[in-house]
Amino acid sequence: MFHDDGSSSVTSSSSPLQFFSTMSPSLGSPYQWLRELKSEERGLYLIHLLLSCANHVANGSLENANLALDQISQLASPDGDTMQRIAAYFTEALAQRILKSWPGLHKALNSTRISSVSEEMLVRKLFFDMFPFLKVAFVLTNQAIIEAMEGEKVVHVIDLNAAEPAQWIALIQALSTRPEGPPHLRITGIHPQKEVLDQIAHRLTEEAEKLDIPFQFNSVVSKLENLDFDKLRVKTGEALAISSVLQLHSLLAADDYASLIALKNSLLANGYGYSQSPDSVSSSPLSPNASAKMDSFLNSLWGLSPKIMVVTEQDSNHNGLTLMERLLEALYSYAALFDCLESSVSRISMERLKVEKMLFGEEIKNIIACEGFERKERHEKLEKWIQRFDLACFGNVPLSYCGMLQARRLLQSYNCDGYRIAEDNRCVLICWHDRPLFSVSAWSCRK
Repeated sequence: MFHDDGSSSVTSSSSPLQFFSTMSPSLGSPYQWLRELKSEERGLYLIHLLLSCANHVANGSLENANLALDQISQLASPDGDTMQRIAAYFTEALAQRILKSWPGLHKALNSTRISSVSEEMLVRKLFFDMFPFLKVAFVLTNQAIIEAMEGEKVVHVIDLNAAEPAQWIALIQALSTRPEGPPHLRITGIHPQKEVLDQIAHRLTEEAEKLDIPFQFNSVVSKLENLDFDKLRVKTGEALAISSVLQLHSLLAADDYASLIALKNSLLANGYGYSQSPDSVSSSPLSPNASAKMDSFLNSLWGLSPKIMVVTEQDSNHNGLTLMERLLEALYSYAALFDCLESSVSRISMERLKVEKMLFGEEIKNIIACEGFERKERHEKLEKWIQRFDLACFGNVPLSYCGMLQARRLLQSYNCDGYRIAEDNRCVLICWHDRPLFSVSAWSCRK
């Protein structure tokens, strides 16, 4: 369906979709011929319809968008094949974007929505269990920390999103076997929900006591963009490590908000009126280069003088300026994630459905339906992160042969030959076949 460069086959002049585009039924027709399409034909037509619908949404042609959504609904299914499932969530995201044109209606329809901490924790745990991506990232991160902390007597680890205890349980176990004896270990966990941090603290304290390792857990209840660095309580004489797993990209949204305020104030100061269109923030000439929040955050991390900082991020370009850019890239990357599950998990699995709906579906909705400060899922490619860290005076630390060996063994244990790891610029890409999905990179302060 997609070419290696990420472009969709629907743009090809010889595309089979030219045939389908002449057969679009009118509103109210029974769509019987749609239901009789073979899987590959249906997948191609769904891509055609999604791109067509997105174009109509971007251009404000709501009647045509509604017609496309009606057709997609005849083919999409959250429990069908890969393309049917993806289409179901992209359709929901496009419909949400349309609803946001009427803020009152959108708020009314979402006014009783309940966000459950336990549900969020459950779906994150399911993602951890069903995919090897976070396990590989944790193995590489822990190995980099162990190597950087060799001989250190007091070790402080800051986790920018303390949501999964498995990583630090493994680190505690590894440090307990050091030939020179375990260090005094302090872990500072950051998370917006106290309940999550309390559970992490209990699990890690229990493990440390069992292995007789001197241990402290410091909870910081905060969103990343509001973090008070004084609460991290970094002390003189301790060796510091920082772990960031799928977190830093969200800080890019703060720059959009700052750009919006600056643009609004500038227009008002010059006597112009101001109204915000759906893409006014992301298409602002200020926003592509503005990264004040990210720069400030990275400078603050550098100021802590960590011996090692390991960063895991989604390796996708979901921060494009236009809806069409983001939709094309998101189709490509989420197709790979959905395909991972298709290859290993039953279509009727409730666990699979929860991950697809509550995690991937919500991310897709954020990428497609939201703009400005609301759009948190701003995933970017590894080369962008390398540039940012370099500008912030961090130097790249190669991930070791030992870490790579452990990561490859872990992937082999999945008995699924679709998972790969590849080295790129002394960093690691975790792939599904040839498609990079996550990156892991290690950094130290460059004086």
